[in-house]
Amino acid sequence: MNEHDHPWIILYYRKTGKYALNVLTGTLEQAISNCALPVELLFANNNTELTSLLQSDSCQRRKTVVCWSFYSPDFESVVSELGRLKETTKTGNILHIAGGVHCSARPAQTLQAGFDFAAVGEGETIIAEIARRLAGGQALRGIQGLHYLDGQTWVNQHKGRLIDLDDYPPCGVEHKKFGAIEITRGCLYGCRFCQTPHFHKARFRHRSIDNILHYVRIMKQNHLRDYRFISPSSMSYGSEDTTVNLEAIERLLASIRAEIGPQRRLFYGTFPSEIRPEHITPDSLHILKKYTDNDNLIIGGQSGSEAMLRTCRRGHDVDVIVEAVTHALRFGFTPNVDFMYGMPGETQQDADASIRLAQKLAAMGARIHNHFFMPLPGTPFQYATPAPISRKTLQALNLLHSRGHAYGKVIPQIELSRKLQHQNKTPAMTEKTSNSKGSD
Repeated sequence: MNEHDHPWIILYYRKTGKYALNVLTGTLEQAISNCALPVELLFANNNTELTSLLQSDSCQRRKTVVCWSFYSPDFESVVSELGRLKETTKTGNILHIAGGVHCSARPAQTLQAGFDFAAVGEGETIIAEIARRLAGGQALRGIQGLHYLDGQTWVNQHKGRLIDLDDYPPCGVEHKKFGAIEITRGCLYGCRFCQTPHFHKARFRHRSIDNILHYVRIMKQNHLRDYRFISPSSMSYGSEDTTVNLEAIERLLASIRAEIGPQRRLFYGTFPSEIRPEHITPDSLHILKKYTDNDNLIIGGQSGSEAMLRTCRRGHDVDVIVEAVTHALRFGFTPNVDFMYGMPGETQQDADASIRLAQKLAAMGARIHNHFFMPLPGTPFQYATPAPISRKTLQALNLLHSRGHAYGKVIPQIELSRKLQHQNKTPAMTEKTSNSKGSD
C-alpha cells in the first residue's frame, strides 16, 4: 500500500465528547505504534475542518473512518449535522462510526439516523480492532461491539469488552490530546437517572496510582499547569464498595502533589467530577485541603425531598446534604450543590422541599446548580415522564439565580427533556444477534 493511500481515521472533536476522544486517541496511538499499522490519524475540531478533510482529493482515494462521540441531549443536532455532511461528501469510501453512552443505549436508533456503525460499550478494544482491520484492508463487520444494519435488520454485535484501565492510555500523548485523567470507571450506586452505572456496569474499576503518575509525569513534561481527574464518585477511589478508602485517596493525592510540585495546580472533587455528600467528612476534607488547589467542591444533592431521594435511589437523606455543606464551608470550600427538578413522580410538595433546602444552603454560603430531569436512554428512568415544573418553582429558582446563589439554565433543559421523551419512543427495529457473544 502506497503511503499516500493509507486509511484515515478522523476523530471529530465536537464541543462535547472530548474526554472520550482523548482516550480513543491514546488507544489508537498505542495500536498503531505496537503493530506498525499503516493508518493515519487525523483530527477535526469543527464541522468546517471535517468537511474540508472529507472533500479533499486525498480523502477520495483512501478508506476513511470518522469517529463521533456524543451524549443523548446532543443526538438531534448530531443527526442534523451528519445528514448535511453526507450530502456534501458523497463517496463510498467514508464510514461514520458513532460511540458514547447514547449510542450504547440506542444503537438501532443511531443506525437509523444515518451512521454506518454504532460502537456499543467501552470503545478501546473496538477502535483498536477497527484500526487493525483498516490496515489489513478487511471489512469492519464482525467486530465485537460494532453494530450495523443489514438491509433493515439491526445486527447486534454485543458490547465492547470491559477493560483494565491500566492497559490503555487516558490521553493521546503523541498528538498532545491531554485533559482530565480518568481514574475510575463504573459506579455501584445505580442512581435511576444516571447513565454511568448502566453503561460501564455497577462496579468500580480504578486506574492504579503508578499508572496515573506515569501520565502525570508526561503531562508535566508537556508543561501542563492544571491536573484534573474523572470519576463518577471522587472519594470512591481505591474502594470496591460504598466505604471511603482514605488511605488510598491520600496516597493518590500525595503522590501527585509530590510529582507536580507546588507551582502546578491539583484539582479533585470538582469539575469534571463530583463527591457524594456522605463522603464529605472532616477526615476526607482534611486530605483535600492538604493536597489540592480547590476552592470549591461539586456535591450531588439532587433533591430536598426525602421521597424523591428514595425514588431515584440516591442512598442518602436530606440531613446528609446539609452536613456535607456545613463541613465543606468549615474547611474553606464553596459547595456547589446539584439539584434536579421534574423527577418522575415529583409533586409540588417535593419541589417546595427542594426550594427550601436550596434557600437554606444558599444562606449558609453554598451555590446551587439547578437541573431539570432528563429521561436518559439506558437508565431505569428512560421511559419515565418528567413531572411538570410549576410557575411557583420557576419563580423561586429565578430569585435564587438573580441573587447570585444559583446557576444552571432550567428552561432550555425542559425543552431538551421533551425532545428526549420523543426520541425514546422510536419504534424498535428487527434485531439479529450475532453468534459471537460479548464478555462482561
